[in-house]
Amino acid sequence: MTFGSAFVLGGFDRELPAGAYVVETDEELLEGLSFPAYRRVATLIHLPVTPAHPGRTETLSVDPAALDAALKRDRTDGERPAAAKPVENKGMTVRPV
Repeated sequence: MTFGSAFVLGGFDRELPAGAYVVETDEELLEGLSFPAYRRVATLIHLPVTPAHPGRTETLSVDPAALDAALKRDRTDGERPAAAKPVENKGMTVRPV
C-alpha cells in the first residue's frame, strides 16, 4: 500500500515516511467448517531501507485496524495523484515457510 504523506501507526513512537510499503497478512484455515474460512493471525508491514542503515531491513507486526485508520487519514489529507492511491491485492495470503 502507498501513503502520500508521513504517518504514525498506533503503538509505535516514530513517524514513518510517505511511500510504498509491502503489507503481509498471515491467515490460517479454520478446520471443521463446511466452507473454507480463514482467521488472520498476523499483519506485517515491511519498512523501506534508509540511507542511515543501508543494509538493514525492518518488519513490524501491526494492528490491522491501526493500519486501516492510518490509510484513511492519509486519504482524507487531500487529493492525491492516482499513483499515490493504495493498491489492494485481495485474496493474497502469505504463509511462513
